[in-house]
Amino acid sequence: MISVGIIGGGIGGLCLAQGLVRAGIDVHVFERDEHVTAREQGYRLHIDPHGSAALHECLPEPLWNAFTATAGDPGTGGFGFLDERLATMCLVEDEVFRGGLTDPARGHHAASRITLRRILLAGLGERVRFGAESTGFERLADGRVRADFADGGGAEFDLLVGADGAKSRLRRQLLPGAERVAAGAMGIGGKLPLEGRDWLPDRLTGGLNVVMPPRDFLFTAVFKRRRTTEEARALLSDDVTAAGLDADELFGGLEQQDYLMWAFVLPAGAADTEAGGAELRDLVLRRAAGWDERLQRILAESRPETINAFGFQASTRPRPWSTGNVTLLGDAIHSMPPTGGVGANTALRDAANLCRALTDAAAGTRPLIDAVADYERQMLAYGFEAVDVSMSRARQATAGRLARTGARGFMRLCGTVPPLRRAVFKSSWTDAETARPQAA
Repeated sequence: MISVGIIGGGIGGLCLAQGLVRAGIDVHVFERDEHVTAREQGYRLHIDPHGSAALHECLPEPLWNAFTATAGDPGTGGFGFLDERLATMCLVEDEVFRGGLTDPARGHHAASRITLRRILLAGLGERVRFGAESTGFERLADGRVRADFADGGGAEFDLLVGADGAKSRLRRQLLPGAERVAAGAMGIGGKLPLEGRDWLPDRLTGGLNVVMPPRDFLFTAVFKRRRTTEEARALLSDDVTAAGLDADELFGGLEQQDYLMWAFVLPAGAADTEAGGAELRDLVLRRAAGWDERLQRILAESRPETINAFGFQASTRPRPWSTGNVTLLGDAIHSMPPTGGVGANTALRDAANLCRALTDAAAGTRPLIDAVADYERQMLAYGFEAVDVSMSRARQATAGRLARTGARGFMRLCGTVPPLRRAVFKSSWTDAETARPQAA
C-alpha cells in the first residue's frame, strides 16, 4: 500500500484525491483555507473532452451524475466571433466546435467552479484537512517524504503532490529555477444574472463568443444549469445516499443562479488589479465606448462585487529534474493565462494521468518512481503545449491595430468560406482520440 499527500484542495488536487480513493489508495489533502466556504466565488468553467474524461474516470458514478446534472451545455449556438456592433464575422458551427461528441464523458460542459469544487469534496470527509498551510517538505532517509505545515505539524507519505496553485511553495522548493513571466495582458471579469434580461440577444445567450473590436477583446459565455439544485437532488438523492454519501453535504452549497460571464482582456497595466468592482466597471465602460449598447449594458448592469481584475502570467518550462517522491500538477507546474480556456482541463488531465500511474504502482505492476516519471514526461509535454497556446492567444487579444485589422479580416474570410473555417477550427477544439476515457 502506498500513501499520498496532496498539498492544495483545488480542482486538480481534489480530482486526484477522488480517483485515488476510488482505487483504494490512502490519500490526504491539505488545504490552507480555513473552511470549505472560504472561496465561494469564481466564474464559469468550460470543461472540454480532456476534463470530462478525467472527471468521469476519477469520480464515483453518483458524483459524476451530479456533475452532469448540475452543469450546463456550453452553448448550442456554436462559437461566434463578433465585432463591437455585434455583427457576426465568423460562426463556428456547433458540430465543429463539439466535434460531434455526444457521450457526456467525452463532451463539453459548462460548469460552475463553486459547484464543481463542492462535488469534488463530497465523500472525502476527514481526508481533507482545512487550515493546513504548507511550508515545504523534507525527504527522509527511509525513502518517504515529510510535509511540513505552518502550525508546526507534519505528515509523512510515500509521495507528496504539489497542487497548490500558481504560487506553489512546493514548486519553489523542488524547482527553484522555475519561473513565471508576465503575459503582457490582463483581464477584468464579471457576471450578469440571466433572470429578467430578456433584452440579451440570442447570440450571447446561445453560445460562446469573442468580441473583437479594434482594440481589447471581450469573451462571453453563459452558465445555464441543466437542472436546478432541487431537481438534481430529487433525481440523484437515492443513489447518492446508497453510495454512502451525504446528500445534504453534496447539494447544500451549489451555485443557485444562471448567469452570463464576461471577460474583458486588455494590455497589462491598463487597470489596477487591486481596484474595486465599481472602478473596474467604469474603466471597461470607457474602453467600450461606441460598442453596441447591449454590450455596454452587460458591463453596466454587472454587480460590482462580481467584478475582479487579474494579471496574466505563465510558467516557463523548467529544466529537467530527477523524479523523486515529490511531484506537481496543475498551476503548480504549468500555470497559464485563461485566454486558452484550458487551465482547469489541463489540471484535471494531470489528475487522471497521475491517478492511473499511482494505481499501477499500488498494484505492483511498476515501481512508484517509474510510474511518476512517466506521468511527469507526459504532463510536461501536453501541459506546456497548453501554456504556449494560451500565451499565443493572450498576445493576439492585445495585438496592435494593424494586427487586429488583419485578424478581423481573416475571421470574416473564415465566415464566408466553410472549408477554410473547418480546417482552421476543427483540430483546435476537437481532440477526441486523446480525450478517450481510460479505465484506471
